[in-house]
Amino acid sequence: MDLSNLRVLIIGLGRTGIATARFCASKGAHIMVADEKRAFELVDALKAISDIPVELRLGRHDEEIMSMVDLVVPSPGVPPFHYLLRAARDRGISIISEIELAYRFLVTPIIAITGTNGKTTTTRLIGEILTVWGKRVFVGGNIGNPLIGIAGNDHDFEYLVVELSSFQLQWIERFHPCIAVLLNVSPDHIDYHGTYEEYRRAKERIFENQTDRDGAILNADDSAAPLLGGKIKANVMWFSSSSVVDRGMFKKGETLLSESHQGNGEEYPISAVRLRGNHNYENVMAAILAVRRCGCPPQVIRQTLESFNGLPHRMEYVGAAEGVEFYNDSKGTNVDAVIRALMAFSKPVILLLGGRNKGGDFSRLAKPAGEKARKVILFGEARRDIGSAVGSAVKTIMTETLKEAVDAAWSSARSGDVILLSPGCASFDEFKNYEERGNFFKHSVRHIIEHR
Repeated sequence: MDLSNLRVLIIGLGRTGIATARFCASKGAHIMVADEKRAFELVDALKAISDIPVELRLGRHDEEIMSMVDLVVPSPGVPPFHYLLRAARDRGISIISEIELAYRFLVTPIIAITGTNGKTTTTRLIGEILTVWGKRVFVGGNIGNPLIGIAGNDHDFEYLVVELSSFQLQWIERFHPCIAVLLNVSPDHIDYHGTYEEYRRAKERIFENQTDRDGAILNADDSAAPLLGGKIKANVMWFSSSSVVDRGMFKKGETLLSESHQGNGEEYPISAVRLRGNHNYENVMAAILAVRRCGCPPQVIRQTLESFNGLPHRMEYVGAAEGVEFYNDSKGTNVDAVIRALMAFSKPVILLLGGRNKGGDFSRLAKPAGEKARKVILFGEARRDIGSAVGSAVKTIMTETLKEAVDAAWSSARSGDVILLSPGCASFDEFKNYEERGNFFKHSVRHIIEHR
């Protein structure tokens, strides 16, 4: 792809937008950057691109700027119904995501992972296993470094392990991973995609350009997966935590078993896995299938599983006080993530739930919360909506802030309880991201432990 003298509009000046602007400038493109924020809100971002020629369009813009554009690259999070994207489509201007742009300049095999839940854990685990095996690995995409940051300079890597969001997959054309993983799909980001069907369709695009030389890894417990599997051109492998599969991996008792059509099998004891919960066993099985397709030996996989502790803010053990355990699952920002978190515990749970609603159906939480939670503490903007959905099934307490929610949970906790932050919502009503929310929770818990 020749970018020289191409007029490129980049929408959004976050981390991905900055990296995209710098890459396009290095290829001789004429760059325009549009962001609805004002200059004082973008001080650091503007500094990051101050040494490259960029035309800035801050605030809301006249759609006529599209008369000066050949290519549009929206940052993740810019919804498909954004007025500039509508204007680009009306004019027949090409719209591609940053990962699609990066792909045009990459030569290294790509292992791509998407799903509603678990994709960061699975991405990190695949990267860790391949690294322990001695491979030179880039891990990034929707986490860490944008893929565009290594475009054209990826020759030093043997594998690119890339987490992908539905936002990024929305605008691909040729993007082609040699191994593609779809962990699960449940309603999320409906505010962005408009419908669950459109959200799912974006996720499934991860397989669209694969051939019969590639590998596709699917969740057999996803009700829509069998139909999708029949449409995929790549070699399909399955994983399941509830049933036997004849090509892939499944959980049987306290063992993760792999099977192939040739009758070859391998066993991985669950006791060696430091992550907890069926959802994490699914992540582990997907990762094993991916690295085994790369040829990684089972002994390397077992060695890595024994030391891999998971991620901050994803079912993270924070500590204990007076027989009460605290877990931080701030990254659980949708209803399905909360259900998975609840199912990981056999002890009574006091669940901290709330924040800014992303369009989730909280009525789905009523039954699992009624079965697994002794009490639900609701906080943030969505607290009343969630309370209406689950209040008939479980005792609820409403608070305005997360701090008040933590205090209420601790004051009503008994020895043997688990206090779990799994909010099921975005953080933006009170915090700038889920990391800040999770760190606040951990700080509050440590204060309780130190001053009880």
